[in-house]
Amino acid sequence: MNHFTIIGIDDKDHPELPEQARAAIVTHHVFSGGKRHHEIMRDYLPEAHLWIDITVPLDDVFRQYENHPDIVVFASGDPLFFGFANTVLKRLPDAKITLIPTFNSLQTLAHRLLLPYHDMHVVSLTGRPWHEFDRALIEGQEKIGVLTDREHTPATIAERMLRYGYDNYIMYVGEALGSDTETVRVLVPDDATALTFRHPNCLILYRTYERQRHFGIPESDFELLDGRTNMITKAPIRLLTLAQLDLRRYQTLWDIGFCTGSVSIEAKLQFPHLHVVAFEQRPEGERLMEVNAARFGTPGIITRIGDFLQAELDDLPAPDAVFIGGHGGRLDAIVQRVSTRLPHRGVIVFNSVTAESCELFANAVTRHGCNVVDSQHVTINGFNPILIMKAQKI
Repeated sequence: MNHFTIIGIDDKDHPELPEQARAAIVTHHVFSGGKRHHEIMRDYLPEAHLWIDITVPLDDVFRQYENHPDIVVFASGDPLFFGFANTVLKRLPDAKITLIPTFNSLQTLAHRLLLPYHDMHVVSLTGRPWHEFDRALIEGQEKIGVLTDREHTPATIAERMLRYGYDNYIMYVGEALGSDTETVRVLVPDDATALTFRHPNCLILYRTYERQRHFGIPESDFELLDGRTNMITKAPIRLLTLAQLDLRRYQTLWDIGFCTGSVSIEAKLQFPHLHVVAFEQRPEGERLMEVNAARFGTPGIITRIGDFLQAELDDLPAPDAVFIGGHGGRLDAIVQRVSTRLPHRGVIVFNSVTAESCELFANAVTRHGCNVVDSQHVTINGFNPILIMKAQKI
């Protein structure tokens, strides 16, 4: 069984190590960590030590670990805070771990600012997608601590915030925290987009005011397809549709035939945890989604333009909820393709405006392994009645 002593360090050229860490170093021969950690710790290590670089792919690193039952690993800050200790626990759950942490970078930045951080919402963008960061913005978290990498820099983060209207935060950026050259800058997103930042860095966003978060967006507020008000799902129908989709329970929504993007955008606003994938055959849909998503502050919606039946789906998250907003007379084929990716108890919702489409949907879902489990007959003002139909995968 492997034994790992994992020591958290900061970026000082000569870190002040606790006695437990110094004792572990002098009694070991095999050490591991990133190249930067090796540079910092080299003078502390035995002359004839063996160093294993932590680089991707990690499979190679752990294969090397198999030959050494007792290893000291150096990591940044608190190794359990989005750190390497989590990786060891996941890959080697039976390994024995001795942990010697120090402050993580966001704690250090908060200390420099004298900013209480017990209520800070933390997001890691280190080798990770934007999803959780987008979610924090939409939720309007008051304090957001962000771990960065060389792609998700303070500048690119500020650009994304401004693109979707989130100028309601001050940015506190810490660079090389704990080193002799550390800096802390106070910025607004507009200024940050034009700057470069030293790596490693992290930042804390502090909300200056609450941005409006819409609920039931009026149709007139959207950019419409050729100005046609009949080409958008009306706000009351949209909210009833989302209720039928029951999105709080699910992780991924597919919106097929999104047109203006109203259902996708409303879903993302009300359920920021969702992964939303939106399909539209009309080329104009791409611009409409860009404009409307920016207008209402919903980053992260994946759009695919073209025929859904020909679309590449393998690189997309599989849906557990699907809304069919347009079908072009090919409802059965669309339901068939959706059903092959829908899990047990996943749902499909369809808004029927004619008796014929109602029958088509009911027959299609039955034929492809689903049951119609609910329907709501709704009339809004002087518009034609709509039947909101919900099917569930058997």
